[in-house]
Parts: sequence; C-alpha cells; structure tokens
Amino acid sequence: MPVASKENIRVQSWVVIVSLLLLIVKFIAFYATHSIAILTDALESIVNVTAGFVGLYSLKVSARPKDANHPYGHGKIELVSAALEGSMIILAGGFIIYKSALNLIVPPEIEKLDFGILLVLFSGIANYLLGYYCIKVAQKTRSMALKASGKHLITDTYSTIGIILGLGLLYLTGFVWIDSLVAAIFGFIIIYTGLRIIRSTISGIMDEADEELISELVQSLNEKRRENWIDIHNLRILKYGNKLHLDCHFTVPWYLTVKEAHMEVEEVAKLAEDQFGEVIELFVHTDGCQPHSCGLCIKSACSHRKKEFVKKLTWDIKNITNNKSHRIETNA
Repeated sequence: MPVASKENIRVQSWVVIVSLLLLIVKFIAFYATHSIAILTDALESIVNVTAGFVGLYSLKVSARPKDANHPYGHGKIELVSAALEGSMIILAGGFIIYKSALNLIVPPEIEKLDFGILLVLFSGIANYLLGYYCIKVAQKTRSMALKASGKHLITDTYSTIGIILGLGLLYLTGFVWIDSLVAAIFGFIIIYTGLRIIRSTISGIMDEADEELISELVQSLNEKRRENWIDIHNLRILKYGNKLHLDCHFTVPWYLTVKEAHMEVEEVAKLAEDQFGEVIELFVHTDGCQPHSCGLCIKSACSHRKKEFVKKLTWDIKNITNNKSHRIETNA
C-alpha cells in the first residue's frame, strides 16, 4: 500500500475515534442543559461519526491496487463518501431548523448553561485542531475524502463558535428564544456547507478541470523548462480519489532518438512527481516539431531550424490546455 494511502487511513481513523468521543461530550452537554443549540452541535457530530466511518471505508477501498476491472484504480469511491457526507449534513440542517421552530412555540427549560458552554467549547477546539490536521495531510496526499472530512470538522468549529456566542448571550440575558434562533441560523449554515460538498463531489464525477492544480504544474513547467521542451498542449489532470492522472501532448525536436525523447519525458515526469509526490500518474504523447514550431522554439543550437525564432511562449492555463499545438507566425 502506498505511503500516502497509509497516512490517509491513519488520519481518518483518528477522525472516527475523536468524533465518537466528542459526540458523547456534546450529548452530555445537551442532556445537562436541554439547549436546542447544543443539540444542533451534537447532531452534526453524528454526521461526523457516520461520515468518518464511510470515509475510512472509502480510503481503504481506494488504496487497493489497480486490477483488470478497475484500470484507473478504486479512488473514485471517495466521491461516494463525500456525497454521502454532504447529503447527511443537509438532512441534519433541515432537522435542526424544524426543531428550532417547535422550540420557539414551546420553549424548553434551559439548565446548567455554564457547564454546557464549557463542554461545547472543548469539543470545538478539538474539532478545529483535528480538521486542520486533516486538511494539511490531504494537501500532501491529494485525498478528496480526507479534505472533505477536514473542511467539515473546521466548519463544525465555526458553527460551535457561533453557538457559544449565542449561548453566552442567552446566559447573560435569560431570553430563551435566543437558543432556538441561534440553532436555526446555524441550521441554514450547515445546509449550505452540505450543498458545497455535494457541488465539489459532482465536479469530481464530471472530471471538472481543477485550475489550482493545473496552475501549480504550469508554474513549475515554466520555471524549469528545458531547451528541448518546445511545446506542451492538451494538458489534462484528472482526479481519482488520492490519485492524479496527468496526460498531455509534448513537442520535442523531431530529430531526437526515441531514447532521447523518452529522457525528456522522464524529466517532465520527475518535475510532476516533485510537485505532487507519488500520487501522480503521467501519460505523455510525444510529437516531433513542425516548421511552425520554430517561431517559439528556444533551442539556440538547432541546425534544422526552418524559420526564425520570434518569442518564447509562456504557458498558462488557457494555452496549455488547448487541444492544438501552438504556433507563432514568422516573416521567414
């Protein structure tokens, strides 16, 4: 199993364990206080626990090696995890809004609010630290499921902060309706979070271009460009869970031997691996240069040049993803 996959599974295991412990803490706070706002936090923790287990399962499945039936691996199972998590968040938000409306009609008796606030504050700090760690690991391993878990935990922390502020106001004023109002507000915030996760999942299913990833790679290609790298076009990056599949058309001097052209491809592969680590898989189609390539070819010592050099082409997201090779017209 790749090192990145082991790391993802280890971190996700901690997400499950910590989420279970915090779930218990929040329900203790709810039963002690009868606060619907604290129940809001507790219900979201149920989502955390369930999504944590689903995420752990998906990471284990996505870590399996490729086989005949899954030539690109099992990574897209992570999208199922993220979609389920988003759906559960939306359902939890809807229930919270419903419960808040009922409590506005028949307000509950709030007790031991100071004790409840302390427990919720503790759980919020723990959630933030764990979520931050998940996102840092996900950035390194390119895991969509782990990133979704981290974002959800941090969003849960922001909700907790708002809930604590609302409970503090309730504690100072004694206005019980504040409890239901705070819960309803964060119910809508939770629904919005769930919709964003669903949107991200749909993007993954539809193989939507990730401009951030492409920008990272393009910057490195421009900075470390070699003379024989005449042109790159039709570049695409597809995500399969924690795997990144990169393919492009790569123009090199036509007179290079197969071995020499392969060495240039290996340099591009090394650059991509330095950028993204072991999660990258590279597929490159090499093209021999054409006369129209001369205008942008930076190779200084070329005895086969047909046209004069005009200017160096700086790659960007727009031109490097274009399906056609680039050309700069010359007067020669």
